[in-house]
Amino acid sequence: MPDIVSPEGARSVEAADSQAKRPRSAVSAGVGIVGLIGLFTYLLAARHAPAIAGWLGIDWGQRGPMNGPNSAIASVLACGVPMVLWSVFIDKVHRNPSTGIDWSLRRPWRETIDISLTKLAGLWATWALIAGFYVTMRYYWEGSYAFSMDLLERVAPWLLLVSIPYMLWLDRRLVEPRDGCYQFGRWLTAPKNRNGGRPVDGRAIAHHFRAWAVKGFFTAFMLSIVPGNFAALVSVSMNEVLANPYMTSLWTINLLYLVDVHIATVGYILTMKPLDSHIRTANPYFMSWIAALVCYPPFILMSGGPLDYQVNGADWGYWLQGHEHLMMLWGAVLVALVAVYAWATMAFGIRFSNLTHRGVLTHGPYRLTRHPAYVSKNLSWWVGSMPFLVTAGGWTEGLRNTLLLAAVSGIYYWRAKTEEKHLLADPAYVAYWNWAQGNALVPRLFAKLSGRDRPLIRLEPDTRVGPVA
Repeated sequence: MPDIVSPEGARSVEAADSQAKRPRSAVSAGVGIVGLIGLFTYLLAARHAPAIAGWLGIDWGQRGPMNGPNSAIASVLACGVPMVLWSVFIDKVHRNPSTGIDWSLRRPWRETIDISLTKLAGLWATWALIAGFYVTMRYYWEGSYAFSMDLLERVAPWLLLVSIPYMLWLDRRLVEPRDGCYQFGRWLTAPKNRNGGRPVDGRAIAHHFRAWAVKGFFTAFMLSIVPGNFAALVSVSMNEVLANPYMTSLWTINLLYLVDVHIATVGYILTMKPLDSHIRTANPYFMSWIAALVCYPPFILMSGGPLDYQVNGADWGYWLQGHEHLMMLWGAVLVALVAVYAWATMAFGIRFSNLTHRGVLTHGPYRLTRHPAYVSKNLSWWVGSMPFLVTAGGWTEGLRNTLLLAAVSGIYYWRAKTEEKHLLADPAYVAYWNWAQGNALVPRLFAKLSGRDRPLIRLEPDTRVGPVA
């Protein structure tokens, strides 16, 4: 029977944890840095492609910078490959026990072939379900999503082909190869408990579906937004960028969002156990999914939705025009906030994704707050949109926009709390949560202002759910 800890005892444990050394981060800072170097190197090469071609003696013809969608995907590779190399050769993440791989294992093929074939059935059936969802939803075949679908159509045959040797190779080395993918494949191929064998693990199948739902939904979204921002940054004239503080700030902010988008895209693609970047658990709480999905198309409540806080509004450049020094200061604050947001994504390296647990981060901006991306993003919206100022509709419209942006910030607060509810099932995150409460800048500031040692709301994980790694 497990020991029962009193509330006083729990608080004592938390107090001890808060005074302890900062827990080790699952990702090193070097991963994101080399990804940034690779991305910026490619961005410069793409911008100056005609000049580089001339210097190399290549006939470039009338072509300009490499700003097309295929070049944008190449920039994702330029960002991702250095991060993978650093992870393997410097951090040696493939040796981490959390991969579930024992590299000394070399099981005979006859011991794992049935498992691998069952997992392939489960994997391919999962991909078929995702493809069926894409085909059914017209949204995925319009606008920027059309590029995602075209790209996925091109790579799908190669993924099917590569998955066979990958699965056969990996299962010989996994400590426990019978994961959620296997359980789903077994449910498809042998649904009944034959010959007294083990029953199918429904919880593992549910985790498998949740993980692939995250990957399927967000990968298509990320691929759809990569080309647009990349093309703008590659093509824009530097004379236009340096025309005034507003344009300079806007270009810098778009550059920082480029970093965020590229590293996040790499994270959604590289969910692989040999890189220790697999999805350990996908958030099992329905309210977490609602809070996250309403922030993204096609379910988004902002940007034209019912919580659009920019109706009859204008951004900071409109209101501060003619005040160059104030515009420079305002732009610097915005750039700093978005830089923290990009830094928070960069800290994930190859492990970024929403609604998942892929290792606990404690370095970079996560030394300052448990939710640096949400804090900096929401502050940037308040500073950048100035919702209380409107071009039409009077003070009532300004008040309405202010209340709507407050509601948006409330959604992100709820996202943070529901994510903690998921992650607090892991003792490693509990240790980090307690350390941050006593040592990180933002929690300490709020504790001082509120007079409370703990936040007003902390959602505890449901013990009935439990982790499924």
